[in-house]
Amino acid sequence: MARIIILGSSAAVSDATHDYTHLVLEGPHGPILIDCGSNPLGKFPRFGIDGADLRDVILTHFHPDHVSGVPNMLMQMWLLGRQAPLRFYGLHHCMNRIEDMMVGFSWQEWPNFFPVTFHRVSERHRAPVMENEDFIITAWPVQHFIPTIGLRIVNKANGKVFAFTCDTQPCPAVNELAAGADILLHEAAGKSFGHSSAEQAGETASQVAAKSLYLIHYWVWKTDTSPLVSQAEATYSGPVTMCQDFDEIEF
Repeated sequence: MARIIILGSSAAVSDATHDYTHLVLEGPHGPILIDCGSNPLGKFPRFGIDGADLRDVILTHFHPDHVSGVPNMLMQMWLLGRQAPLRFYGLHHCMNRIEDMMVGFSWQEWPNFFPVTFHRVSERHRAPVMENEDFIITAWPVQHFIPTIGLRIVNKANGKVFAFTCDTQPCPAVNELAAGADILLHEAAGKSFGHSSAEQAGETASQVAAKSLYLIHYWVWKTDTSPLVSQAEATYSGPVTMCQDFDEIEF
């Protein structure tokens, strides 16, 4: 059985009970981290995950709430004696800046550092990201402030589809990557350029015939989040769930 673990559910302004949006996709052969706005390693034991088993990290775009945890995570892994390789996947725009950021921390001078590789994803529809024993992951460029990808993930064991929009306003690419998804994880930061409201998330879920809708990356700072589900339900007749930190979704 595979599962999606919500390590954080907040948009770019977090609070005491909501961390920045990042998640773990776990299959029988190990975890995949999606985004890293804060260091996730301290959260892994809560779910029975050993950080040493992490081999793959997908970064959707180079905004602080999605990547700023990378240096701390790498430093912690190094200090704990990690030797296993770690692979990063993302657009050229993101991978180039991650490497530059790590050079700013002089990571090339950290002794006995474990191997890290950066895999550039093409900025095109249905771009291959990675495939392992558990999942096939492809990417679409979505519409945000900077180059950003949404993900379509197929569970090879049961054929189910998990679609993650990441940060985006409604656009044809989102409809393509989410078509017929069993689980649509859609941002709900609010209607504006580069973002979507809960109502728009519901509209997308209806258009793509998603079987379920999960709202994430929503505004939490001094905000009443309780209307979000009903707003999505106004445009989508399927089940709607507002993600909270540490939720687990069976996939």
